[in-house]
Amino acid sequence: MRAEGPPATGSTEAAAYADRYAVESPALVETRARAMRLSTPPMEPAAGAALALLVATGGARHVVSIGGGGIAGLWLLQGMRPDGVLTALDGDPEQLRSARAAFADAGIPPGRTRLIFGTPGEVLPRLSPGAYDLVSCAGAPREYSAHLPTLLDLLHPGGVVSFHGLLAGGRIADRAIRDPQTVAWRELARTIREDETLTSAVLPAGSGLLVATKRNEPTKR
Repeated sequence: MRAEGPPATGSTEAAAYADRYAVESPALVETRARAMRLSTPPMEPAAGAALALLVATGGARHVVSIGGGGIAGLWLLQGMRPDGVLTALDGDPEQLRSARAAFADAGIPPGRTRLIFGTPGEVLPRLSPGAYDLVSCAGAPREYSAHLPTLLDLLHPGGVVSFHGLLAGGRIADRAIRDPQTVAWRELARTIREDETLTSAVLPAGSGLLVATKRNEPTKR
């Protein structure tokens, strides 16, 4: 007779536990409240903690954060080396102000952050190729999917790129859903998966992280 195990935990309960496990600092709590006031869907604690883990594991010093109103930036800074510098860019002035306030509330020294106003198309070409350990993208994929080659060019071999939100609402898995944003997520995920210079995975943290590592050599298919 097979012993019965504990009852299965639903995905909602599991996600709630993952968010509770990721303890947020007071500055992150305030930044999250500010994002809600701006009607911006904030990055979930579990997704932020996954970002912090990625940069901490790689000993990251040079990181780019695109969008997120400061929430992604605070998590990234939490995992980065103490001498690391975060470059945060946003084409929305309110979001950039939110990020600046978030870093000030957290007591981050000014020399550890560089805030740039502008869209990815305007700013990314001005950054140094091959100089970054991780690039984090938060927001609608249509804002940066067209700039994927430039994003990848910023990374040195072993560097990581992450995209937050592809699992939101389960839309990407429903082939009947064909709105522009969902289609953009599917195209971005397929392009990254098929790129032989990358090793990639989808992490089901929060509303999902699509992550990829830049390899020294192409994958052997």
